[in-house]
Amino acid sequence: MTRIGAAGVRPAKQWAAARAMVARHAGTCACVLVLLCALGWGCTPQAPQTAEARAARSQQLIDSGNAAYRQGDYRLAVRRYAAAAVERKDDPAAYYGMGMALAKLGRDEEARAAYQRARDLALGAGGDSAGAQAHHP
Repeated sequence: MTRIGAAGVRPAKQWAAARAMVARHAGTCACVLVLLCALGWGCTPQAPQTAEARAARSQQLIDSGNAAYRQGDYRLAVRRYAAAAVERKDDPAAYYGMGMALAKLGRDEEARAAYQRARDLALGAGGDSAGAQAHHP
């Protein structure tokens, strides 16, 4: 005997449809979540770290993002750059790398926002926007 859900759809089909929808939008949701965390919205505080430790972890993530980008794994690159942005919210290199990888994925609006954030950070730090590109392939 097969049970029918409230909407007349078998529960297994409802779950399959929900899983398919989550899979289609997982990259966008993850990127938005990471960006929100990078901006400090809705994230629980983590154990305090020194500025040096955060900078080192951010650079490791950027290096990992660069490697993924060079290998053509742009989704992984976006995740690594976004994680670097969470570690150091003021690092233009993380946002610049994220913009490059998002552009390769065809996510142009998100790429523009990441590029703008990188530019704003670079100019706000008294540098020029070329400094944001120094860490990337």
